Amino acid sequence: MDHFQNLSREALLKLVQVYAQNWLAHDGCWFLAAEERFGMDIAMDLDAKSWERFAVAEARRIMKAFDIAPNGGLKALEKALQYRLYAAINRQEIEWVDDHTMIFRMLECRVQKIRRRKQLPDFPCKPVGTVEFSQFARTVDPRIETRCIACPPDPVRDHYCGWEFRLRADE
Repeated sequence: MDHFQNLSREALLKLVQVYAQNWLAHDGCWFLAAEERFGMDIAMDLDAKSWERFAVAEARRIMKAFDIAPNGGLKALEKALQYRLYAAINRQEIEWVDDHTMIFRMLECRVQKIRRRKQLPDFPCKPVGTVEFSQFARTVDPRIETRCIACPPDPVRDHYCGWEFRLRADE
Protein backbone atom coordinates (compact mmCIF):
# COMPACT_ATOMS: atom_id res chain seq x y z
CA MET A 1 0.00 0.00 0.00
CA ASP A 2 2.92 2.37 0.64
CA HIS A 3 3.81 2.21 -3.02
CA PHE A 4 0.42 3.68 -4.02
CA GLN A 5 0.67 6.48 -1.45
CA ASN A 6 3.92 7.63 -3.01
CA LEU A 7 2.56 7.83 -6.57
CA SER A 8 2.15 11.23 -8.17
CA ARG A 9 -1.30 12.47 -9.20
CA GLU A 10 -0.44 11.73 -12.84
CA ALA A 11 0.67 8.19 -11.99
CA LEU A 12 -2.52 7.57 -9.98
CA LEU A 13 -4.66 8.78 -12.89
CA LYS A 14 -2.73 6.51 -15.24
CA LEU A 15 -3.26 3.62 -12.82
CA VAL A 16 -7.02 4.26 -12.81
CA GLN A 17 -6.94 4.00 -16.62
CA VAL A 18 -4.97 0.77 -16.49
CA TYR A 19 -7.30 -0.74 -13.88
CA ALA A 20 -10.39 0.25 -15.88
CA GLN A 21 -8.93 -1.18 -19.10
CA ASN A 22 -7.94 -4.39 -17.31
CA TRP A 23 -11.42 -4.71 -15.80
CA LEU A 24 -13.01 -4.29 -19.21
CA ALA A 25 -10.58 -6.75 -20.79
CA HIS A 26 -11.44 -9.31 -18.11
CA ASP A 27 -15.15 -8.77 -18.72
CA GLY A 28 -14.58 -9.36 -22.43
CA CYS A 29 -12.44 -12.45 -21.87
CA TRP A 30 -15.04 -13.89 -19.51
CA PHE A 31 -17.81 -13.28 -22.05
CA LEU A 32 -15.86 -14.86 -24.91
CA ALA A 33 -15.12 -17.94 -22.81
CA ALA A 34 -18.81 -18.26 -21.92
CA GLU A 35 -19.80 -17.79 -25.57
CA GLU A 36 -17.30 -20.41 -26.77
CA ARG A 37 -18.49 -22.91 -24.18
CA PHE A 38 -22.25 -22.32 -24.17
CA GLY A 39 -23.14 -20.22 -27.24
CA MET A 40 -24.24 -16.60 -27.60
CA ASP A 41 -27.71 -16.88 -26.02
CA ILE A 42 -26.50 -18.47 -22.79
CA ALA A 43 -23.46 -16.16 -22.67
CA MET A 44 -25.79 -13.13 -22.96
CA ASP A 45 -28.02 -14.53 -20.20
CA LEU A 46 -25.02 -15.13 -17.92
CA ASP A 47 -23.66 -11.68 -18.74
CA ALA A 48 -26.96 -10.05 -17.80
CA LYS A 49 -27.00 -11.96 -14.48
CA SER A 50 -23.43 -10.92 -13.79
CA TRP A 51 -24.15 -7.24 -14.55
CA GLU A 52 -27.30 -7.36 -12.45
CA ARG A 53 -25.12 -8.17 -9.44
CA PHE A 54 -22.09 -6.09 -10.36
CA ALA A 55 -24.07 -2.88 -11.04
CA VAL A 56 -25.55 -3.03 -7.54
CA ALA A 57 -22.14 -3.67 -5.93
CA GLU A 58 -20.50 -0.92 -7.98
CA ALA A 59 -23.22 1.62 -7.11
CA ARG A 60 -23.07 0.78 -3.40
CA ARG A 61 -19.28 1.09 -3.28
CA ILE A 62 -19.31 4.38 -5.16
CA MET A 63 -22.04 5.76 -2.90
CA LYS A 64 -20.11 4.78 0.21
CA ALA A 65 -16.73 6.02 -1.03
CA PHE A 66 -18.03 9.40 -2.22
CA ASP A 67 -20.71 10.02 0.43
CA ILE A 68 -23.64 9.84 -1.96
CA ALA A 69 -26.76 9.52 0.15
CA PRO A 70 -29.29 6.82 -0.74
CA ASN A 71 -32.52 8.06 -2.31
CA GLY A 72 -30.74 11.18 -3.54
CA GLY A 73 -32.62 11.28 -6.83
CA LEU A 74 -31.12 12.12 -10.19
CA LYS A 75 -28.45 14.42 -8.76
CA ALA A 76 -27.07 11.46 -6.80
CA LEU A 77 -27.23 9.28 -9.92
CA GLU A 78 -25.42 11.93 -11.97
CA LYS A 79 -22.60 11.99 -9.44
CA ALA A 80 -22.42 8.18 -9.14
CA LEU A 81 -22.30 7.69 -12.93
CA GLN A 82 -19.20 9.88 -13.07
CA TYR A 83 -17.32 7.50 -10.76
CA ARG A 84 -18.06 4.25 -12.62
CA LEU A 85 -15.12 2.39 -14.11
CA TYR A 86 -16.59 3.15 -17.53
CA ALA A 87 -16.12 6.87 -16.92
CA ALA A 88 -12.34 6.38 -16.82
CA ILE A 89 -12.18 4.89 -20.32
CA ASN A 90 -15.30 6.03 -22.19
CA ARG A 91 -16.36 9.56 -23.09
CA GLN A 92 -19.85 10.24 -21.80
CA GLU A 93 -22.23 13.15 -21.27
CA ILE A 94 -25.28 13.95 -19.20
CA GLU A 95 -28.09 16.24 -20.31
CA TRP A 96 -30.86 17.47 -18.04
CA VAL A 97 -34.27 17.57 -19.73
CA ASP A 98 -36.06 18.87 -16.64
CA ASP A 99 -35.93 18.37 -12.86
CA HIS A 100 -37.25 14.81 -13.18
CA THR A 101 -35.53 13.62 -16.36
CA MET A 102 -31.85 13.13 -17.20
CA ILE A 103 -30.28 11.69 -20.35
CA PHE A 104 -26.98 9.79 -20.23
CA ARG A 105 -25.07 9.20 -23.47
CA MET A 106 -22.01 7.08 -24.06
CA LEU A 107 -20.25 9.17 -26.72
CA GLU A 108 -17.30 6.85 -27.05
CA CYS A 109 -17.42 3.17 -26.12
CA ARG A 110 -14.14 1.32 -25.84
CA VAL A 111 -15.80 -2.07 -26.44
CA GLN A 112 -17.44 -0.95 -29.67
CA LYS A 113 -14.35 0.96 -30.85
CA ILE A 114 -12.19 -2.15 -30.43
CA ARG A 115 -14.75 -4.30 -32.25
CA ARG A 116 -14.86 -1.84 -35.13
CA ARG A 117 -11.08 -1.71 -35.29
CA LYS A 118 -11.13 -5.51 -35.62
CA GLN A 119 -13.87 -5.16 -38.27
CA LEU A 120 -16.42 -6.95 -36.12
CA PRO A 121 -20.08 -5.95 -35.87
CA ASP A 122 -21.16 -3.91 -32.85
CA PHE A 123 -21.72 -5.97 -29.74
CA PRO A 124 -25.50 -6.20 -29.15
CA CYS A 125 -25.34 -4.92 -25.59
CA LYS A 126 -28.87 -3.52 -25.24
CA PRO A 127 -30.33 -6.42 -23.19
CA VAL A 128 -27.36 -6.44 -20.82
CA GLY A 129 -27.17 -2.63 -20.72
CA THR A 130 -30.83 -2.44 -19.77
CA VAL A 131 -30.19 -4.67 -16.76
CA GLU A 132 -26.95 -2.90 -15.86
CA PHE A 133 -28.17 0.70 -16.04
CA SER A 134 -31.53 -0.10 -14.41
CA GLN A 135 -29.90 -1.88 -11.49
CA PHE A 136 -27.28 0.83 -11.01
CA ALA A 137 -29.92 3.60 -11.02
CA ARG A 138 -32.33 1.71 -8.71
CA THR A 139 -29.51 1.11 -6.25
CA VAL A 140 -28.86 4.86 -6.08
CA ASP A 141 -32.59 5.57 -5.73
CA PRO A 142 -35.41 3.02 -6.17
CA ARG A 143 -37.66 5.76 -7.57
CA ILE A 144 -35.51 6.09 -10.71
CA GLU A 145 -36.92 4.47 -13.83
CA THR A 146 -34.56 3.68 -16.71
CA ARG A 147 -35.43 3.63 -20.39
CA CYS A 148 -33.10 2.77 -23.24
CA ILE A 149 -33.11 5.45 -25.94
CA ALA A 150 -30.72 3.55 -28.21
CA CYS A 151 -28.10 0.87 -27.76
CA PRO A 152 -26.61 -1.70 -30.16
CA PRO A 153 -28.05 -3.58 -31.97
CA ASP A 154 -29.91 -0.28 -32.57
CA PRO A 155 -28.14 1.88 -35.15
CA VAL A 156 -25.40 4.03 -33.63
CA ARG A 157 -26.00 7.77 -33.98
CA ASP A 158 -23.73 10.46 -32.59
CA HIS A 159 -23.40 8.27 -29.49
CA TYR A 160 -23.11 4.54 -28.86
CA CYS A 161 -25.90 4.27 -26.33
CA GLY A 162 -28.34 6.58 -24.64
CA TRP A 163 -30.36 6.11 -21.47
CA GLU A 164 -33.18 8.16 -20.00
CA PHE A 165 -33.49 8.28 -16.24
CA ARG A 166 -36.74 9.58 -14.82
CA LEU A 167 -37.48 10.19 -11.16
CA ARG A 168 -40.93 8.89 -10.25
CA ALA A 169 -42.96 11.08 -7.98
CA ASP A 170 -43.51 9.53 -4.55
CA GLU A 171 -46.67 7.51 -4.53
